[in-house]
Amino acid sequence: MQLVPESHFGSVIWVTGLSGAGKTTLCSNLYERLKPGLPQLVLLDGDVVRQAFGNDLTHREADRIRQVHRLQGMSNVLARQGLTVIVAVLYNNPDLLKWNRETIPNYFEIYLKASLDTVEARDNKGLYEAARAGRMPDVVGLDIPWHEPAAPDLTVDVDRGRSTPAIAEEIIDRLCDAGCIERPPSLTSFGL
Repeated sequence: MQLVPESHFGSVIWVTGLSGAGKTTLCSNLYERLKPGLPQLVLLDGDVVRQAFGNDLTHREADRIRQVHRLQGMSNVLARQGLTVIVAVLYNNPDLLKWNRETIPNYFEIYLKASLDTVEARDNKGLYEAARAGRMPDVVGLDIPWHEPAAPDLTVDVDRGRSTPAIAEEIIDRLCDAGCIERPPSLTSFGL
């Protein structure tokens, strides 16, 4: 039984990439830019959702899949109630992304493509350094395989060094063109 007509469905903007690719920073920037004109916008960050569930999962691959299932379920339910959901998520594999395309309404996948050299140089959380020193197991891209998305709607080459605001503008334009969101009013319309 479908409670909400399809015409009222929202959309899901699924942002994935290696740890250190800039997912949280970018998604926060998108949220700040879009929320004033899109009050039904929700941000689901993988780390925040993990904490909300009591940090009950490890970082082993099976638990990473379970974490993605949580994000998939939450974003699907919210989008089917008319909300627009931005999801920042690290782990993926072809089956998970296929499920998203087949199940989640108005799904738009963004891949922040960054080389291992780039993310290791950033290493804000110290994950890669700890993994290389043998102090941290289960790091995606090192001892857990990284599955590069095969057919994202948008690939952003993080290695090019573009600013987060410039990337956000490109994404907003693409989301508008794809019909996932309405074009937000420009700041100039408010005399700024």
